[in-house]
Amino acid sequence: MRAPSPERTYRAELQGLRAVAALLVVVYHVWLGRVSGGVDVFFLISGFLVTGQLVRATGRGRLDLRATWSRMAKRLLPAAFVVLGATLVAGALVLPENRWAQTVREVIASALFLENWQLASDSADYYAQHEHASVVQHFWSLSIQGQFYLLWPLLVLVVTVLRGSLLRVLLAVFALSLGFSVWLTAVDQPLAYFHTATRIWEFAFGGLLALVVSRVDLSGPVRTVLGWAGLLGLLVCGVVLDVGAAFPGHLALWPTTCAAAVIVAGTTGSRFGADRLLAGEPLRYLGDLSYSLYLWHWPVLVGWLVIGGRGEVGLLGGLVIIGASLVLAAATHHLVEEPVRKSRWKARTLIALLLVPLLAATVVLQPTGPREVAAQVAATDFAALDDQHCAKSAHDDELDVCHGPADGTPAKRVVLVGDSHVQQYLAALAPIAQRRNWQLITMLRGACPFSTRSEKNPDDQSCVRWNDSAAGEIIGLRPDFVFTLATRNVQVGLTEQTPPGFVERWRQLDAEGIPVVAVRDNPRYGFSVLDCVQVHGPAPRCGAPRSDLLAPVPPYAQLDVPGNVSFLDFSDQLCTEDQCPPVRGDLLVNFDDNHVSATFMRSLSEVVEEALDAVTEA
Repeated sequence: MRAPSPERTYRAELQGLRAVAALLVVVYHVWLGRVSGGVDVFFLISGFLVTGQLVRATGRGRLDLRATWSRMAKRLLPAAFVVLGATLVAGALVLPENRWAQTVREVIASALFLENWQLASDSADYYAQHEHASVVQHFWSLSIQGQFYLLWPLLVLVVTVLRGSLLRVLLAVFALSLGFSVWLTAVDQPLAYFHTATRIWEFAFGGLLALVVSRVDLSGPVRTVLGWAGLLGLLVCGVVLDVGAAFPGHLALWPTTCAAAVIVAGTTGSRFGADRLLAGEPLRYLGDLSYSLYLWHWPVLVGWLVIGGRGEVGLLGGLVIIGASLVLAAATHHLVEEPVRKSRWKARTLIALLLVPLLAATVVLQPTGPREVAAQVAATDFAALDDQHCAKSAHDDELDVCHGPADGTPAKRVVLVGDSHVQQYLAALAPIAQRRNWQLITMLRGACPFSTRSEKNPDDQSCVRWNDSAAGEIIGLRPDFVFTLATRNVQVGLTEQTPPGFVERWRQLDAEGIPVVAVRDNPRYGFSVLDCVQVHGPAPRCGAPRSDLLAPVPPYAQLDVPGNVSFLDFSDQLCTEDQCPPVRGDLLVNFDDNHVSATFMRSLSEVVEEALDAVTEA
């Protein structure tokens, strides 16, 4: 097995590259509400450095797994556990009670480097950048990195013992993992985002670079162009690509290839080279802080939003968050990371000193009691049908067609189709269906309203296919009427609209003689209403002025719509004349930032029934 040449080192440039990746992650999260691709750069750099170290160790015949893991533990654990402990304590002080159980659960998962699997299990959306996101959600990437540090030395040792070719093995790992990543991203992107196997190819990519980079012989001008191309490509990655909604898959080749270009460019010797910038003292020092900066920025961001009851950061807030994160990162690096790394502590002693108190604290801070139970119920107050029978559509195996109960031949068959906002109307419609022996049939998919286009993510063709299949099922069923959304995106700034795709679907059903009842959408807020109420009570700041959300005339009233559509508007029930408050009577209206609670919707059942009688035959 051939070790990389020791004559050429890339440490200075890599520190600068780490700094750039960290800055991209922080800036994109704080100000743009996007994912940057910087984490993929971290993975590639880790693969590059660790593989090189392991290969050199095996070349000297001294690959000591226990010593290797001990060094890695001393590097990773101290800062991570300090941040987890501080986050746990701060969470108990400032987070609403309904967030405690989630925080404790995820802190434990993060401490065990299993947060990526915890988020995958919870079907978390890393693209959600609001204050109700998990305060340790960013530990998913550190969990994958920890798993890599555990498994990679074993892989290199096995290849060495068997006298195999590490280059061929890494090529196989790269190809298999990338292929799996492309497939799973197309099938289940949220799971693919957190899955360890969809990310291993990025470490393998770095490992392959470590094996071959010393053999690359390029001229100075070529290295200069390559370095700047890689750096600039990395800077624009998060703007050009929808990283949060389409990664990892083949698109993750963009940031990793850009980082690889910077590494291959190496030291150009030119005063115009990107390496001159990357190897400068400011970026090198920031590279030293990059690990702690990544650890701190997310809980600081979420804490800022929670304490302020905000949905957005703003310029000043962003500067405060980044400044505070940098101060905390510097303190952690100099007072924790460096002293522990240079100490003679053994890894098992370090783990005991860090892990035992952290786990003990999670037990002490574990929320219990009726208030917490009530908060958890409120936090998941989604509507659902009892005793429903669901089956896959013959048109599309991603479409579940669910039939609610009915005695004998139902008096009416009603299809609810669209996203989770339509789903919440089940709470109001189910009592009506029971009284009148209607059969409710649901075709529901989150973030995919009934349209001819994908309204939330224009690139999500699976939503379009799902809607096509739903339309085919509806035409085959020929229900008495279809219940769906009339508008979407009701937010401060009067952004409500009736998309053309909605009207096109209504015309499709009109051609088949199928009536449509379309309901005006409920308001969306840039913050969790439940969290705000738990912190501030039912204050006006936990809602919004009605005039800021809802125009007096709904957008569909100004459109040419087919004659099969009747419209319902329950804005007067959700809002007063002047305000859309968080609580009406003694009921919470919204349980998060955009969903009406099933409990509140259930209280509107008689109002909904009267409105339906007015637009349909009783």
